[in-house]
Amino acid sequence: MHSLVRRYIKTAIAFLVLGLAIGTRILIRREIFLRPPSLYEVSAHTHAILVGFVMMMILGVALWLFPRAERGERQYDPRLAAAAYWLLTIGTAGRVASELARAFSAALWLRSTVVTGGLAQFAGIVLFFFTMWPRIRSAGSHIREARGEKF
Repeated sequence: MHSLVRRYIKTAIAFLVLGLAIGTRILIRREIFLRPPSLYEVSAHTHAILVGFVMMMILGVALWLFPRAERGERQYDPRLAAAAYWLLTIGTAGRVASELARAFSAALWLRSTVVTGGLAQFAGIVLFFFTMWPRIRSAGSHIREARGEKF
């Protein structure tokens, strides 16, 4: 397993733990102290789990399992997959932290951080799939299909 794949998957697990911690805090405050979560806490929890864990895990496994790029392919570039990792990781961490802080402040710099984190998440996911597009192809199944094999 390539080091970038491990980085995606281990980061996904870290976001899972963070998301579970936020969710546990929300649960205890809601059920024990009868304090419902703010929309910002729900958003932070959702982004930690769905983008930080689920999306990062999907991207890491895709990077690991998809067929290698064909020789001479210029669109696939491991450096772009690494840049996508950093955009997604920093964007998600920044968004989660700033969403949690937004529950206490409406400062412009904080609102801007939420938006910047979201834009980084968007850019990271788009960049990942841009660079992976050539790897989303048949790796021999077209030959088996031509022989009549059913999947």
